[in-house]
Amino acid sequence: MMEGLKIKRVSKTLNGIRIVDDVTATFLPGRITALIGPNGAGKTTLFHLITGELKADSGEIVYKGDDISKLKPYIIARRGVGRLFQDVRVFDNLTVFDNVASACFDQEVESPWYPFVKCSHLKRKIREIKDVIYSYLNFVGLSDMDNIYAGALSYGQQKLLAIARLLAGGYSLLLLDEPTAGLNPVMIKKVLEILERIVEEDKGKTIILVEHNMSAVTEVADWVYFMNEGKIAFFGRTDHVLGDKEVREIYLGM
Repeated sequence: MMEGLKIKRVSKTLNGIRIVDDVTATFLPGRITALIGPNGAGKTTLFHLITGELKADSGEIVYKGDDISKLKPYIIARRGVGRLFQDVRVFDNLTVFDNVASACFDQEVESPWYPFVKCSHLKRKIREIKDVIYSYLNFVGLSDMDNIYAGALSYGQQKLLAIARLLAGGYSLLLLDEPTAGLNPVMIKKVLEILERIVEEDKGKTIILVEHNMSAVTEVADWVYFMNEGKIAFFGRTDHVLGDKEVREIYLGM
C-alpha cells in the first residue's frame, strides 16, 4: 500500500490558546478525506502545520515515510504537498495558459536571469510542455480560455484554474481549503466531479479538503474527521460521522 500522510499527536498553541490539541490522523492515497467542524476548530491551522507555514509544538507530520514537520515550506512543497487557498491566489496579470505553465518549470528556470541567459532554451521548453499544459486545462474545462487573463475569469473559473495549476505542479498531496465556497450549484458540481476524477485516475493522489458544505462532503468524501476545540472529536465513514448525534448537535445545529 502506498504511504500517505500521517499526523501523530500534533499540538500547536497560539497566543496562549491550544489551537490544535494532540491530533492524530491518517490520510490515504486514492481517497478524499474531509476535515469538518465549527469555525475555530483548528482545521486551517492544521493545514498551516502540514505545509510548514506554522511549526508544531509537539508531534510528527509524516509524509511518504518522512517526517516533514521541521522542514521549510518550499521544501515541503517540493516533497509533493500542494495547497488551494480559499481566496484562490491565481496570477491575475498572466493568461490562463501562463498560470498553468508557471507550475511546470524546475528550479533552474526559477532564476531571474534564466530568460535572458537561456532564452532559446526557455522557448523550446515551453513548446515541449505545451501539450502537457493543455491536458490540464482540458481536464478542468478551461482550454478554450487559454489566452484570457486570469483576472478576467469568474471566481469559479479561477478555482478551476488553481486546481489545474496544482495538478501541473505534480503535487501528490492536495490540501483544498473550502473548494466549493462562493460557487453556484453548477460550478460546485463541476469542481466535485473534477476532484473525484483526480483520485480515480491517479491512485497516488491524496486529497484533504476543509469544507463547510455538507452536501459536498456527502457527495465526494470517503472519510471524515470532525474537529472541535482543536481535537479530533469523531472520525469514520462520511455517513457514519454526519449521522452521529453529537456531530449534528455541535456542528449542524440539528
